Amino acid sequence: MSTPRTAVVTGAARGIGAEVARRLAADGMDVAVVDLDEAACQSTVDDITHAGGRALAVGCDVGDEAAVTAAVERIAAELGPPTVLVNNAGIIRDNLLFKMTADDWDAVMTVHLRGAFLMSRACQAHMVEATYGRIVNLSSTSALGNRGQANYAAAKAGMQGLTKTLAFELGRYNVTANAIAPGFIETDMTAATAERVGMSFADFVEANAKAIPVARTGKPADIAHAASFFCSEGAGFVSGQVLYVAGGPRG
Repeated sequence: MSTPRTAVVTGAARGIGAEVARRLAADGMDVAVVDLDEAACQSTVDDITHAGGRALAVGCDVGDEAAVTAAVERIAAELGPPTVLVNNAGIIRDNLLFKMTADDWDAVMTVHLRGAFLMSRACQAHMVEATYGRIVNLSSTSALGNRGQANYAAAKAGMQGLTKTLAFELGRYNVTANAIAPGFIETDMTAATAERVGMSFADFVEANAKAIPVARTGKPADIAHAASFFCSEGAGFVSGQVLYVAGGPRG
């Protein structure tokens, strides 16, 4: 890599975020591993440092404006100005509309949408100054609608609108913004969904695989590979795109 880059990955203590953090480190970036619980980030940081990379664990509630400002200032001071951002932090509070509480709605919107907005706003200042930046937002196939996920589907659709707007606003500063919309990925979150619908995770995976053209479910590494491309220097002419990583056509 011609210029050392500092990347920020939110929700990086486990699952997709952890895999993205490890991949960007393997690509040569210094990585801020951000999650609500700083201690939970340590295993991802250890993976990166043991492989010869440089990483920093950062505890941050991405929905808290002051916490985001402080976290990005700390990252800039300790790792370097962040010019790569992957907004992956997310939660689920699934329920049918008539059972969904306002708190269920607000919690999901706060982490996904407000969190992505606050992190993007804080990091773009460093990107604009460097005249270089890569923003990747995690959407989902649920953005197309999914039973029992009115809050999550709305948030993930919102991530796509945010992404396209950032691409318009930041393009002149050599900053790209793209979204990845995963299909079924084997993570703690999909395991929680299996539990909610009363299935074992193995049966849930098998059932979902039958509906996927490539005849398998996804792994976090599948998403990390897409993120690696969007975050690469060579992807500078790709912006405002939504890539469905779902084993078949979507969108």
